[in-house]
Amino acid sequence: MNAEDFADAWRAEYQPAMDEIRNGGRDFTILDILHLENLKKIAPRFDLNNLTNEDLNFLVTAWHRLPGWSDTSQGLNKLKKKFILATQSNGNIALMVNMAKYSNLNWDVILGAEVVGHYKPEPKAYLKACEALNLNPSECLMVAAHDDDLKAASLQGMKTAYVHRPFEYGKDKLFDIAKVNDYKGDRNWDVISKDFNDLAYQLGC
Repeated sequence: MNAEDFADAWRAEYQPAMDEIRNGGRDFTILDILHLENLKKIAPRFDLNNLTNEDLNFLVTAWHRLPGWSDTSQGLNKLKKKFILATQSNGNIALMVNMAKYSNLNWDVILGAEVVGHYKPEPKAYLKACEALNLNPSECLMVAAHDDDLKAASLQGMKTAYVHRPFEYGKDKLFDIAKVNDYKGDRNWDVISKDFNDLAYQLGC
């Protein structure tokens, strides 16, 4: 089995599973459960029909053990000196807490998807996250590596910061931007940054 093909196939089920919830096809369900359902769905394609419950749990919680990008921990600590740092993730609370512990991500608060009961890019996902911190959207900065996330946040009145992640889809699928500033194009993000350290620098940290 090719591990990269397996990872890509599993990840490809991520958005469709959330779309069913976004479209009202099922009640809100946390990401750990969706990951488990998606794993079972693709398992036959990779001859993984005989996985035990222990195997399934180990694989599903692999999402809890993802290593952070090399700049993230240091960059977050710089940003923390000046700003409140909150996850606004589609991941559930347990997933985000375990990932934070595993990769030393020093958040002030974990806003897992079940806190807001919606999956991004639904408008309420952003608005309820701001509300949970007693902040107006205009007082909050959405930091992301994905245009759709930033666009949806900006439509709700949030400020936006793009962080470049050229290796997000693996070394063989390099998302190359020779000069990050050239990336801006017709995008109206408030900040375009090379990594979290660069973001901290640009924000005066």
